[in-house]
Amino acid sequence: MDRRYFLMSSIAASATIRPNMLASPNNTVRVACVGFNGQGRAHISAYLKIPNVEIAALCDVDESVLERGMKMVEAAGKKRPAGYTDLRKLLEDKSIDAISIATPNHQHTLQTIWACQAGKDVYVEKPCSYNMFESRQIVAAARKYNRIVQHGTGASAALHDAKRQIEAGVIGDVYMARGLCFKWRDSIGRAPEEPVPPGVHYDLWLGPAPKRPFTRNRFHYNFHWFWDYGNGDFGNQGAHQMHAARFALGVKYPTKISAIGGHFMFDDDQETPNTMVATFEFNEGGKKKMLVFEVRHWITNNEAGIGERSDAFSGRAAGAMQTTGDMFYGSKGYLVFDRGWRTYLGKEQEPGPKYAGGGGGDNPYANFVDALRSRKREDLRAEIEEGAISMMLIHLGNISYRLGRTLYFDPKTLTCVGDAQANAMFTRQYRPPFVVPKLV
Repeated sequence: MDRRYFLMSSIAASATIRPNMLASPNNTVRVACVGFNGQGRAHISAYLKIPNVEIAALCDVDESVLERGMKMVEAAGKKRPAGYTDLRKLLEDKSIDAISIATPNHQHTLQTIWACQAGKDVYVEKPCSYNMFESRQIVAAARKYNRIVQHGTGASAALHDAKRQIEAGVIGDVYMARGLCFKWRDSIGRAPEEPVPPGVHYDLWLGPAPKRPFTRNRFHYNFHWFWDYGNGDFGNQGAHQMHAARFALGVKYPTKISAIGGHFMFDDDQETPNTMVATFEFNEGGKKKMLVFEVRHWITNNEAGIGERSDAFSGRAAGAMQTTGDMFYGSKGYLVFDRGWRTYLGKEQEPGPKYAGGGGGDNPYANFVDALRSRKREDLRAEIEEGAISMMLIHLGNISYRLGRTLYFDPKTLTCVGDAQANAMFTRQYRPPFVVPKLV
C-alpha cells in the first residue's frame, strides 16, 4: 500500500505520543492549516498575525486551493510552507504541534481523531461532528490521547459574559432561549455529473462518505446542502447560534425534540431543509426549559435589533441580509445576544444592562495557541466537549425532521427511547479506510 494511504490506526499503535510540550524550539508553535477554500482562509490569516507562530504546512485536496493558500502565506512575507493533499502524510511530521481544520463537516471528527492519535493538538471548525456517534468519539479522542482540542464556535468573550449575567439573574428566572439563523441564500440550481477536475483528489474529499459521481453542487461550499456531507444551515451557520443558545441557557441534553420544515421555493439540488423550526425541551434538576431554533433562507424580518447592522460583518457576510443571534427569556425581561448582548426589562421593556466589552480576548486562534503553551484545557474558551454537546442537539433536530416525528431522548443512556430507527441514524456506514473508530 502506498505510504500516504496507510491507516491512521497504525500510528496510534506504533507511535509514541509526544509529551505535553511543544515539539519546536524557542516556544514557537508550528501549525498546519487543513482545508481553506472558505473559512480556512480566516485560519491562515489569524495564525499569520500571532507572534511566535509558524504556519509550517498547508493541506487541501484541491491543488489549486492549496496553491492559493501557499501564496497567502508568502504574501505575508513568511516562508513557503510544506504542501500536502493527504492529511495522513502531513501527520507523519513530528515537528508539527497542531493542526487547524476547516474541511467539510463529514471530515471533522475523523481528521481530529487522526491528529490526536499522531500527538497533535487540534482546532476544529464547527460543527465538530457529522452525527451523534462522532460527537462522542471526538471528545473521547481528546481525552484518551490527552490533547488540547478547541471548537470553532463558543470562544466569544461576549457569550461567556452573557452566560454569567444570565446566571446572576439579570433577567430573572430564565425558562427559554431562541436561536435565529436567517440567512440570504439563493438557489444553487442543478449541476450535471462531470469528470473530476484536474488537481482535485476527489477520493480524499469524499473520505467517509459514499462514493458518488462528481458534481459542482456537491463540492466546495454547497456540500452543506447534501446529507452525505453536511447538516444543512442548521449545522452550518446555525451551529454558532445553537451553541450560544444551549450554553448560555445552562442546559446540556434535551428530553424531547420535535422539528418540522422543508425545502421551499427552490427547485434545485439541495436535500436539506431551507426553512425549519426545531423545539427542544430540557428537564434538569426537575426544572423545565425550552430552546426553539429557526432556520430561514430567504426574505425575512429582523428581530430585537438582530440583523439590523449588517455593515458590522465582513467577508462573505458583508452587506448581506441576515438575522443571526439568540434571545433569552426570563421572569424579569429578555436578553439579546449577537455580537454583544443587551437586555430589556419589565413590562415596558426598558433598556437594561448591556455588554461593555472586556472579559477576555475574542480571538479564538490566539486562545488556542495560549492553551497549547499552558497545556491546560480549561484555558480554552471553546473546549471540544461543550461544542460536541451543542452539535448533538443539531443532529437530534435533523433526525426528528427527517423522520417526521418527535424524539424522546434519555440523557443518561444518550439514546432515543423506544426508537430503533432514530438510534440507527446516530451513525453512518463509513467507507474504508475512512472509518471513525469507536473509542467510547
